[in-house]
Amino acid sequence: MTRWLDDGEQQAWRAYVKMQSHLNAALGRRLQADSQLSLPDFEVLVQLTDTPEGRVRVFELARALDWEKSRLSHHLRRMQNRGLVAREECPDDARGAVIVLTREGREAIEQAAPHHVDSVRELVFDVLTREQVEALRAISERILKAVRPEGCS
Repeated sequence: MTRWLDDGEQQAWRAYVKMQSHLNAALGRRLQADSQLSLPDFEVLVQLTDTPEGRVRVFELARALDWEKSRLSHHLRRMQNRGLVAREECPDDARGAVIVLTREGREAIEQAAPHHVDSVRELVFDVLTREQVEALRAISERILKAVRPEGCS
């Protein structure tokens, strides 16, 4: 039997969906205007800068981003064509590949990050109280646990 959302739940859900859509669009527009990077470009570059030597196996990158293999493959090809990343054969596994952050990719994220943080601060954290920020963190972690119960980050 379907447990329909009550009025309060439905209003909360619709507000969340609308907020997420508009926030991602606004962040994407600002990032593109400031740095010529898309949000997906930025996500990939963040993952690479968070790894030792700016290198990560393709399957690990797909898992960290929670992207389908085909989406990641197409996106990495576009980023490669722009010189942001390079693909190398994995020395441990002839079937695998390693994605490497290029000098151009590192420069791009180093230039984009301050503007992106300013946008996130302006659109999210500057409009919330400390208590609301803590509630946002707690709610997000709780939902992530339900969505990804195996503990994946």
